[in-house]
Amino acid sequence: MRRTLPFLRTPPFPGTEPRVVAISEVVDAGTEADRIDIDRAARLFALIADAQIGGAFWNEDEDPWRLPVERFVALDGDDERVAVGLLRGLPLSIARAGAFGDPAGGPDRAALAEHLLRRCRYRDPFTDATIPAEAAVALLAQWRAGIAANRGIVVATGIAWWKRREMRAMLWPGTAALPRFVRGDRAAARQARRRGGAVAAWPSRVGRGLAAATRAAAVPLIRVEDGFIRSVGLGSGLHPPYSIIVDRTGIHYDPAGRSDLETLLATADFSPDLLARARALREAVVARGISKYNEASRPPSFPPRRPGRRLVLVTGQVSDDLSVLRGGAGVAGNLDLLARARAVEPEADLWFRPHPDVDAGHRRGAIADAEALRHADRVIRGGSMAALLDHVDGVHVLTSLAGFEALLRGRDVTTHGQPFYAGWGLTRDLAPPLARRGRPLTLDQLICATLLLYPRYLDPVTLLPCSAEQLVTRVSGALRPRRPWLLRARAVQGRLLRLLR
Repeated sequence: MRRTLPFLRTPPFPGTEPRVVAISEVVDAGTEADRIDIDRAARLFALIADAQIGGAFWNEDEDPWRLPVERFVALDGDDERVAVGLLRGLPLSIARAGAFGDPAGGPDRAALAEHLLRRCRYRDPFTDATIPAEAAVALLAQWRAGIAANRGIVVATGIAWWKRREMRAMLWPGTAALPRFVRGDRAAARQARRRGGAVAAWPSRVGRGLAAATRAAAVPLIRVEDGFIRSVGLGSGLHPPYSIIVDRTGIHYDPAGRSDLETLLATADFSPDLLARARALREAVVARGISKYNEASRPPSFPPRRPGRRLVLVTGQVSDDLSVLRGGAGVAGNLDLLARARAVEPEADLWFRPHPDVDAGHRRGAIADAEALRHADRVIRGGSMAALLDHVDGVHVLTSLAGFEALLRGRDVTTHGQPFYAGWGLTRDLAPPLARRGRPLTLDQLICATLLLYPRYLDPVTLLPCSAEQLVTRVSGALRPRRPWLLRARAVQGRLLRLLR
């Protein structure tokens, strides 16, 4: 019997067009001479069973991989539960013949193998390239893990309106009941309690009372933040994120307590395959000039280096950024950071780069160039951070992600605060050490946790969850903003704020 719906298919992620993002389609079976490789079919069955994908696996209430045995009786042979039951090794009762079995013979392994290997064609939804069934299984397994991680998040708060489309896709729990965007600490806690789930909050955009409100309501609080390869353009310029962090323990920039990232760094066993991925990702990030925001700019034209002098970059930060407030270790702003860097590097050629959000007029932390030049030799603007890091010998940071990006490029990094990448033996750390850290890590182990295991990524074109490698490919290409009018308006607002300040 011919089946028109593929067993392995793309979940209905919000904002996606089914035809565009389909990972599979049913096609003509080909000729009888195209024999099924029985060994390959057995291996594929094992991969599918291990990943628990196929059928409507994303639907928590009707996930056939989670249904009890009593739901596998008197089935129609076309029912996907027959295929799932076969792969689960369950006793099945089939009442009517169909594509996957009949009452007399029971579930038909050969028919399932034919459906998977002859009657379905698989494609990479990001590139439209044809892929083998095994690659489709791997991608569906990745999606299942992401959907499962979102289960229980019923309310989101502190999420700006211009990034909600992307947040819906990255926080989708596999059902029509998307997390509700709520304003107000108590309202978020009340709704989460009423719906029996957790609050996901953007820490810098919620009130100080949210933690107390969620404790009082006995609901979990999950913190959400930008990822480390975020977008093409600044967040303060209203460019939406294509990478986020969802942390159920704490948050990576707050050294006062553990975070999911710190736990990974302190305890994870990194497999050889994962380390190989990290190494390849690092090489791609460096070769393609990838950084957090990936702003479009003209080719860099930096001042000439001074012969015989070490060239050191000091990165400015937003003064009221939570990573500065919580991990700054007593450093009193950008001018103090510059003075401390000069004290450590008295003979260096010291360059200061103001934070682009501050220079754009969107955030606080500006210092006059004349003040900066009391300690620095130059103030550098323009060009990408990646190109600048390639140009210098070393970097001094407070908590800036630029320190992590400098490590990827083989630069020496001195930290004056307590960023997440300090304390693992890869940086020179001037702030008091954290007793929880101290496990020596290699650079690729740091990358495994920080770029492969901790964040979530979204493909900007399809709005499908994707891998870090796929996002790197997108942001290094000719990716254009989806809302150009909004970005232009934000740029004008930044110029006006800069003038007022």
